[in-house]
Amino acid sequence: MQDNQRFTKGLEIRREVLGNEYVDKNLAGSDEFMMTFQRIVTELAWGYAWNGTALDKKTKSMLSIAILAASGRFEEVEIYTRGALRTGVTLDELKEILTHVAVYCGTPAGRQSFLAARKALQPADG
Repeated sequence: MQDNQRFTKGLEIRREVLGNEYVDKNLAGSDEFMMTFQRIVTELAWGYAWNGTALDKKTKSMLSIAILAASGRFEEVEIYTRGALRTGVTLDELKEILTHVAVYCGTPAGRQSFLAARKALQPADG
């Protein structure tokens, strides 16, 4: 797949998982310098990893939350929690993912992950 095709496919998947509003805001807020990063993340993460067919998007969402939480990327946990709900992850599944993080990565990581996910679950105006 050519880079431009991978970007186009990645952008489609990114929008499907994270929503048009979030993606549009990221792209609109990117100057020429930051568009380099936008191309990287869209082509590699979304056009390559998320475009694979061996795992469904729900599973990829659950893996992403666990990996991000385990690596202390709590702002990303919030973003990907919203995406996970769009891919069909239930609240019970989310709680179990974050419970595993707390057990295997420690309670500070678990706490911060639960807080980030809870923030994502709040209404936009709340």
